[in-house]
Amino acid sequence: MAVYTDVNEAELEAFLRNYPVGDLLSYKGIAEGTENSNFLLHTTEGSFILTLYEKRVDKSDLPFFLGLMQHLARKGISCPLPVDGRDGTIIGTLAGRPAVLITFLEGMWLRRPQAAHCREVGKALAELHLAGMDFKMTRPNALAIAGWRELWEGARARADEVEKGLAAEVDADFVLLQKNWPTDLPSGIIHADLFPDNVFFLGNKLSGLIDFYFACNDMFAYDLATCLNAWCFEKDFAFNLTKGTALLAGYQSVRPLTDEEKAALPVLAHGSALRFMLTRLYDWLTIPDGGLVIKRDPTEYIRRIRFHRAITSPREYGLQ
Repeated sequence: MAVYTDVNEAELEAFLRNYPVGDLLSYKGIAEGTENSNFLLHTTEGSFILTLYEKRVDKSDLPFFLGLMQHLARKGISCPLPVDGRDGTIIGTLAGRPAVLITFLEGMWLRRPQAAHCREVGKALAELHLAGMDFKMTRPNALAIAGWRELWEGARARADEVEKGLAAEVDADFVLLQKNWPTDLPSGIIHADLFPDNVFFLGNKLSGLIDFYFACNDMFAYDLATCLNAWCFEKDFAFNLTKGTALLAGYQSVRPLTDEEKAALPVLAHGSALRFMLTRLYDWLTIPDGGLVIKRDPTEYIRRIRFHRAITSPREYGLQ
């Protein structure tokens, strides 16, 4: 559950007085996400999301995240917007944490997305990439290869507790990826975490994108590879070629990939799978059991890594 820091009603009401959102009617914690504490608020003026930023989020990054949401909204991307305080500031403090009120986005995330939804996600991702091209602020990807290495150093000694032989397997992945990782592909603002729970739909229509707290500057095709991992594998770990074809076609209907991006898809998808396996593995081994945070099983991403290692052509992802 994504509530690391609890909030009592009195301190929340005091916090809300600095925002033009009316009086508090009710609030509850949101049981999604892994990075911050999130609450759904109902007030006399409507519904809002309250986010308290926990230790993993650097407060100095918040102007980038919040400014990006405002920029994308101006460009026509449907995403939540931070609410300005009466004093003109966006970022406040609540329960000892930096806190922001964000507008509520209608819709729900899909537990069982179909190929048509994947196509819409591909289109939305390409639109985001184009909309962010003139965003003036920059933020390096803290979870690029150097960040993966740091996570691995904190988890390697116990990796074989999760699956025997995993330490040697991941060591070999690092050698392979460092050798083949591209450095000169088209780049700009990426979402970096566009999983199903960060995309809302109303019926079959995509209603908006949320959770920009991993957004950064990196390769567009890496962001697309992350979506292949997030949207196109089934519960039995099998890759769904129909979904992959739809996602890639949706993306290219807005922003066609270069030949170099197409060729790099297998290594980018492999690296993306390793990145998410490592964050899950690190949490799995270091966060105590019985807390409020639901730890995510790293083994499903171990299976994805093995799938990508065997790919010999981007056509195997459904690239037309």
